[in-house]
Amino acid sequence: MVHGGVAAATAQLSGREIRRPTAPPATRGEDLVTVLLAACLVGGAQADGWAHTNVIETIEGFFTPWHGLLYAGFAATAAWTFWLAYRRRMVAPRWWRDGWPAGYRTGALGVVAFGLAALADLTWHETLGVEVGLDASFSPSHLLLDGAALLVVSSPLRSWWARGEGGLRTVTGVAALTLAAMTPTILLSHSSALLTLAPTRPLGPTTGQLVAVLGVDAYLVTTVLLVVPYLLVHRRRAVPGAGVAVVAGVAVFALGMYEFPTVQTVAALGAICGAGLADLLLHRLDAVRGRSAALRLPVAGAVFAGLVWSGHLLGLALADQLRWTPEVVSGVVTLSAILGAVLGGLAARPLPGGPSTDGARPHRV
Repeated sequence: MVHGGVAAATAQLSGREIRRPTAPPATRGEDLVTVLLAACLVGGAQADGWAHTNVIETIEGFFTPWHGLLYAGFAATAAWTFWLAYRRRMVAPRWWRDGWPAGYRTGALGVVAFGLAALADLTWHETLGVEVGLDASFSPSHLLLDGAALLVVSSPLRSWWARGEGGLRTVTGVAALTLAAMTPTILLSHSSALLTLAPTRPLGPTTGQLVAVLGVDAYLVTTVLLVVPYLLVHRRRAVPGAGVAVVAGVAVFALGMYEFPTVQTVAALGAICGAGLADLLLHRLDAVRGRSAALRLPVAGAVFAGLVWSGHLLGLALADQLRWTPEVVSGVVTLSAILGAVLGGLAARPLPGGPSTDGARPHRV
């Protein structure tokens, strides 16, 4: 009996020793500061993308004003991310392990990964020179920087998910979502539908056909870039304005690197209007059908993609002229909607396993 009691006490003590403290979640103000600093990081990335596109031929080496903006934004965001854990050291003495607010541990890993990628980028630039055009989009160090930055800037989004609050927390969550969607845009400018003029080019027998195919591919690539983050929010609940924020953020980032060309800018405004219409329609559908309606996310993905690109093509028609055939124009919208529906199906929560014993239909999201 004594031996058993000692063993139980030892097990309890052992349990206390391995139980780690839980750090308090980030406040709404802390998330807001993170969003503002992350916006500086993304703004620095856009400035660097603009330089690579327009003036980088006159600059050599790693140490440029645009890299200075990028890494200043990163340094501020990184310092703030680690400060959030350090300031919780009274609750979690081993703050470097246990002090991270919900959603920020992954961001801290992104900070470390970004620092390592920055060293790789420095070595790459000093060894091989400055990349121009497609080389900048496919540079391994740039790809690593972009992936790490995505983890850093999305911390307030994960914090919002963890808390499940509305109000200001929703604003910071959607803002972080928008920054996260903007981050990969810099490396996908070669395949961005928001930059393409393919629908305004005639369908010739050879070259025109190839341009059209590449244009259709750009619409599909950009559909993934826009629909995936939108569904991440809509999977939880319809948030009016989320679609507009994502499309507008990606459009501003992409067009800003090319100094806002007129035709593409008008088309982007059409896409933003389409996103706004999708926001209103999907919010109304949720109010009528409920969040448990069958095929909710496939419908959302299809509606969002179809309306965004319908607005974009209408904008191109108003700013210039559509020279694709009606079959190709309508086919692009239809194909994008189908892709959005597929992404919605993949984003849906799995159905409960096993057949229902009472004949009721399983819950769907």
